[in-house]
Amino acid sequence: MELRTLRYFVAVAEELHFGRAAARLHMSQPPLSRAIKRLEADVGALLLARSPAGVTLTPVGRVLLDEARALLDRADLVRDRVSAAAGPATLTVGILGDGTDPGISALAAAHRRGRPGIDIRVRDTDLTDPTCGLRAGLVDVALTRGPFDETALTVRVLRTDPVGAVLRADDPLARRARLRLAELSDRRWFRFPPGTDPAWQSYWHGGSAREGPVVRAVQECLQAVLWNGTVGLAPLGHEPPAELAVVPLVDMAPSRVVAVWNEGDTNPLIRSFVETATAVYRR
Repeated sequence: MELRTLRYFVAVAEELHFGRAAARLHMSQPPLSRAIKRLEADVGALLLARSPAGVTLTPVGRVLLDEARALLDRADLVRDRVSAAAGPATLTVGILGDGTDPGISALAAAHRRGRPGIDIRVRDTDLTDPTCGLRAGLVDVALTRGPFDETALTVRVLRTDPVGAVLRADDPLARRARLRLAELSDRRWFRFPPGTDPAWQSYWHGGSAREGPVVRAVQECLQAVLWNGTVGLAPLGHEPPAELAVVPLVDMAPSRVVAVWNEGDTNPLIRSFVETATAVYRR
């Protein structure tokens, strides 16, 4: 006899209507009816008398209703006491240095509404570590962009963004409606320091080895473009400063926004966070 099934039974017994009980439980009516029938089979007695006029409790059903309410109240008390003993729930989230993404603000608001008891600690990271400290054990889950080495990691794609070339606004190519990577082959690009994830470097270098200034942060990339005419790449949809322009690249694969955590990590706070993120980013 599972607590979930008892909660189903209490809802039907209090509503005396399967449709209203299903709406209260945020589920459809057929699985609710099947659960009550299984409960009756487990008890070995009819709990609810069904008729065209509605539902009424049998004598056995009235006894079970009293016992179920007491048991569920006790279960809630146990859960609250255990949670209090464990202290505040904390989740450390790594975020790649891209605070302009509106999805992050929307996710923060949704998480506050849905999980107000969880303390979120944020670790901002620069562009040299696309997993945001996950492999080093500095964070529980990361909000970042691919691609990167996914060995021993679980990755959930939240959104894909087209990518463009970041150019100075007075660059002749900035007036173009679209560009191809080959048209930028003779330009200087920003680069990441040696040791940065190879898949990550290859993607943001347009698939080729590049010459240009070494950068570690988004602002460093933008300043390299502004001061030196360096070419950079950025997801479309992020408004650049007035001095810069972003021109779509037609032959560049989209950038994936992802949630990533260590493979096999069963922390329920991670699962809850990722499900909230998935819902927010797909709206």
